[in-house]
Amino acid sequence: MNAPVGTIDGVVTPQVLREMMRDGAELAVLDARGEQSFSQAHLLFATCLPLGRIELDAACLLPRRSVRVVWCDDGSGLARRAALRLRALGYDNVSTLDGATEAWRSARLPLYSGVHVPSKAFAEVVEHECGTPWISAEELNERLTRGDAIRVFDSRSFEEYQNNSIPGATSLPGAELVYRIHDLVPAPETLVVVNCGGRTRSIIGAQALINAGVPNRVVSLRNGTMGWHLAGFPVSRGAVLQAAEPSSKALERATRAAESVAGQLGIRGIDMPTLAAWRDEIESRTLYVLDVRSPEEYRAGHLPGALSAPGGQLVQETDNWLAVWGARVVLVDDRHLVRARMTASWLMQMGWTDTATLAWDPARDPVETGFPASMPLGLDSVAHMESRAVTPALLADRLKSAASTVVDVGSSKNYTKGHIPGAYFVTRVRLPEHLAKLPSQGPLVVTSEDGMLGQFAAADLVATTGRDAQWLRGGTQAWAAAALPLEEGDARLIDEPDDVWYAPRERSTCPEEGMVQYLDWEIELVNQIARDPDNRIRIARLGRR
Repeated sequence: MNAPVGTIDGVVTPQVLREMMRDGAELAVLDARGEQSFSQAHLLFATCLPLGRIELDAACLLPRRSVRVVWCDDGSGLARRAALRLRALGYDNVSTLDGATEAWRSARLPLYSGVHVPSKAFAEVVEHECGTPWISAEELNERLTRGDAIRVFDSRSFEEYQNNSIPGATSLPGAELVYRIHDLVPAPETLVVVNCGGRTRSIIGAQALINAGVPNRVVSLRNGTMGWHLAGFPVSRGAVLQAAEPSSKALERATRAAESVAGQLGIRGIDMPTLAAWRDEIESRTLYVLDVRSPEEYRAGHLPGALSAPGGQLVQETDNWLAVWGARVVLVDDRHLVRARMTASWLMQMGWTDTATLAWDPARDPVETGFPASMPLGLDSVAHMESRAVTPALLADRLKSAASTVVDVGSSKNYTKGHIPGAYFVTRVRLPEHLAKLPSQGPLVVTSEDGMLGQFAAADLVATTGRDAQWLRGGTQAWAAAALPLEEGDARLIDEPDDVWYAPRERSTCPEEGMVQYLDWEIELVNQIARDPDNRIRIARLGRR
């Protein structure tokens, strides 16, 4: 292993880690805990990569095998296990934080609660520095009731919008706002209101329109649908209003506006030969290639090797895609580059200063359709499990006579939404210690969403416990595709479901109390980040109309 300078046997002190954060070289700080445990207290720059998902997610988050990686945890020992697993997968510059998060706290260095903190804190700083205007739920309701000229745009994903939205709002996910706005509000006197579930995408969406010079008055809905709900107003479910494709005239206006923003920030546009050259340098520089268009456009055709990262979601949850600070980032879009440039404008200010845009033309450039299949690392190490795979039909036949026990090691949220009848939920990491809680007769059949995590978990059991374990080929998705029944609910959770952080509206108890606490947390981030000398946020003063 090529240990970073200043490390002792692959262990770095908080002081050394801070020096690594500041030396300008690439660095990934990873936390090996589940998302809920991670949300209790973690480092600002840390990306949550649970120990049980390393094989599935490492290749996308850590494209370069020699990148510097420092693992953290809360003293549970997960970080060391994660470091060993990552080294076994071919990463040779891996360390752990000595003393875990408590050592960081003891060194008087800040820890953060919550998830996606860099993105959340960034939006709060944007509002503070730019003076992003807002409207309260009470004033918006009064104006809507009065019949004022108002358009409300929900900047979340379409799925989130359908789950709960402001009555009459149109779905317009973040990166689509500047791209599609001009046909939707032809009258300059119309008030434009941007909302999300809470605050982040409301603020970023509204400020994006302001930065792009939209002539209308633009405001964010203060506290989003949570604030609307807490004010006692009804929330719509199942809404379907979406924006049409923009007209050529609207696209011209959007393109000019995005060009202006890109010019003010010095955002670089690259061509396909440059991308090819950068791809040839992946042994020395980390490269992320992300398609910021809508998922539907990506599915219809995209640049091979690019990952789908809709621009609004990318700004909202940057750590889900970008784990290596200092990496190169290429944002792929259509020839107009509106979404790529506006998304790049936010990433640049957030600290991803080596961000460029690329116009992809399916008539000229390589094309791939659909969503690429997951390609976990380390499949060779579990190839021997091929003989232990079972099909949905075979498993269904066995379950009729209780000849097998099904264990689901996928997401606890997905388990609750629908799992194989009679299945037990256990996280992969803790499956061996919970074996005694499972029926002892017959083989265990391990499943997950697409079966891959189940294959790794079954291999763990065979190697460490000797228990007869098999895995469901294709996972629960294949079971459902075979028209076999699913069971909903949280029965048979024999392990703490700490793998998922739930938003307040998703919680079954006291959601309103959770909403208030969540909004207070978001608002306080601007003060917390201001006290952190290591934060990389630099808000640009873009020209005002």
